[in-house]
Amino acid sequence: MNNPNFTYLKSGVDIKNTSNLVKYISKLSKTTKIIGSDIKNFKNIGGFGSLFELERYKIKNPLIVTSTDGVGTKLEIANHLSNYSTIGIDLVAMCVNDIVVQGAKPIVFLDYIAIPKVFPKKYKQILKGITKGCKIAGCFLSGGETAEMPGIYKGDAFDLAGFAVGIVDKNKVITGNKVEIGDIVLAIPSTGVHSNGFSLVRKILKDKKISTKKNKNLYKSLLTPTKIYVKEILKLHHKKLLKACAHITGGGIIENLPRVLPDNLTAIINLSKIKPNKIMKWIKSQGVQDEEMLKTFNCGIGFCIIVKKKDLKKISKFFTKNFKPYPIGKISSKKNIYSINFHGKINWNY
Repeated sequence: MNNPNFTYLKSGVDIKNTSNLVKYISKLSKTTKIIGSDIKNFKNIGGFGSLFELERYKIKNPLIVTSTDGVGTKLEIANHLSNYSTIGIDLVAMCVNDIVVQGAKPIVFLDYIAIPKVFPKKYKQILKGITKGCKIAGCFLSGGETAEMPGIYKGDAFDLAGFAVGIVDKNKVITGNKVEIGDIVLAIPSTGVHSNGFSLVRKILKDKKISTKKNKNLYKSLLTPTKIYVKEILKLHHKKLLKACAHITGGGIIENLPRVLPDNLTAIINLSKIKPNKIMKWIKSQGVQDEEMLKTFNCGIGFCIIVKKKDLKKISKFFTKNFKPYPIGKISSKKNIYSINFHGKINWNY
């Protein structure tokens, strides 16, 4: 016997609503077109898969570099403020910043949105942010997936994931193997917390009962999007000024910088040289220990580059005032088991 209650719509999934948004996504995608993204007689959005023409980049020995990531519990801050305009930028940033570490140009980005129900206003804000991130990174928003999952996600809960593809010549990959004793470590400032450590941030907000009403600027600053470093890093790479790069994400400088160092070398970091930004100072002021700050947050450093000391002035010209790289350490021979050695203390009153 047929039961009129047994429909996908009655189960909580509105296919028609999602399908109506495909045109909107397609319009956004067109604004991110780059060389290789426009395939004749083929539409990437709405198809089963996306196409991209690598040949037009005329790279002799092309390698594909891939990365996938999410925004983490920063989504809960967005939910709390009902502001979804910037988390899409975070999503793109977390993926493309990893790709550019190896000198690859991001060319394609796809998103995955898991949500209990598609609310057009919220959904469009998220997608506009993703589109903006792609434009900043110079990559093509080639497609994605929206999954309505009412049985898994409830209320405002949702999740975002991103996937990026980059391309680089095999002979121009930044591997870190050219790093040598005497090179310097430069810190490139972050815009704030970026997209890591928010579970601890949220615990502080909850345990200390820090209200939104009385701390609007604080909450607003927590949503500051992750800085996308792609254009500056690619320019430096083109000028052959980089020996190694590190995206400072989860695990902070403690875990991320050693990932790009040769086994026989160590980075000696002078913590007193680090310039913590305002939001990092606030987190520290809530009672978080220095060691915890270093292994959980970026402490004001979103990206590190290792370069020749003599190239510092040349490198500074590629950055705007707020993101000028500055020295925090040097490369030395490895005399113990540690790939990174710290000296001094962070000046939280800087």
